[in-house]
Amino acid sequence: MPSVVGLLDQRELVARRRVDELREEADRIQAELAVAERDWKEWAIARSRVGEVLAPAGETEHGHEQADRAAPSADGQAEEASSRPEAAKAKSQVPVWREGLAWSALSVDYQRMLKALADRVRLGQGPMTCQEMPALFGMDVVPARVEALRSKAKRLVARGWLAEPAPGRFTLARGVSGPGGGS
Repeated sequence: MPSVVGLLDQRELVARRRVDELREEADRIQAELAVAERDWKEWAIARSRVGEVLAPAGETEHGHEQADRAAPSADGQAEEASSRPEAAKAKSQVPVWREGLAWSALSVDYQRMLKALADRVRLGQGPMTCQEMPALFGMDVVPARVEALRSKAKRLVARGWLAEPAPGRFTLARGVSGPGGGS
């Protein structure tokens, strides 16, 4: 018959093996949990960023106004009011021009383009090219700026604010005049 001490040693050995197995399983579960938490946080960040990108202009995913967006400076270039990076900016909405629609319906960048073209009409200088616009606005004349302004000008043409009498040359559309209104 086995001794009591021998039986206790046997049970202690079985218990120690079980504790070691459970510790290994707990370590494996902890490692899986850490990976799952990291993945979950990455998806939460991605969802938040998609919400910011898809939110209407000037609103967060919760519908609140964003006060720390880029604000135009005296020379017309955007200054970052916050050091927080943004994934993308929402497109500016350009309404279709109609008699009596004020320029204030447009974003500041579009208003600035219309003002420059209205000044040229007033001075009898004729249409303006997109290569002339960056220098007029105090920006570097680089292809990216020229193409960005060309895109804005084309959008204004499509909405009836500007006319393009010759390819790449823009002027105010018939009926569009000074900044006080659309007629």
